[in-house]
Amino acid sequence: MISGVYTLAQLQEAIAKAPNQWRPLVFTNGCFDLLHVGHIRYLQVAKSLGRSLVVGLNSDRSVQTIKPNRPGMPQRPIIPEIQRAELLTALKPVDAVIIFAQTTATPIIAALKPDIYVKGGDYSLETLPEATVVQAYGGHVELIQIEIPTSTTGIINRILQTQED
Repeated sequence: MISGVYTLAQLQEAIAKAPNQWRPLVFTNGCFDLLHVGHIRYLQVAKSLGRSLVVGLNSDRSVQTIKPNRPGMPQRPIIPEIQRAELLTALKPVDAVIIFAQTTATPIIAALKPDIYVKGGDYSLETLPEATVVQAYGGHVELIQIEIPTSTTGIINRILQTQED
């Protein structure tokens, strides 16, 4: 087990035992495959909104569902879930990581009830599947503007293009 990686039950227990250590709790989620500076800046801003930052990490299986194989592209994720989780826990802004198998973080959000749910500014309340559950319990959704427009898919495409040249 990697320090900082929790199951849902473990995280709920930790928060219940020491709410002042965790709340206001900020939650975000994603694949975080091939970490880049856009991820780092996003996580830094997310952490600044509360006392603790929990990152929901899509499992390998859910990443494969969200980002299906495309011709000429490697199968995603590039980095296995346990390694992505370890990378995230090593980052200063991240207080906890929880790996989830669903394609959305809705069940985890409903269970943890974070005070603030954060996603990138490329989403809107209308396109964010988790927004309704957050609003239903009185949480706040914060959409963070993307400072450095970069993506893992873009990085992979550049690597593949370099190999062809």
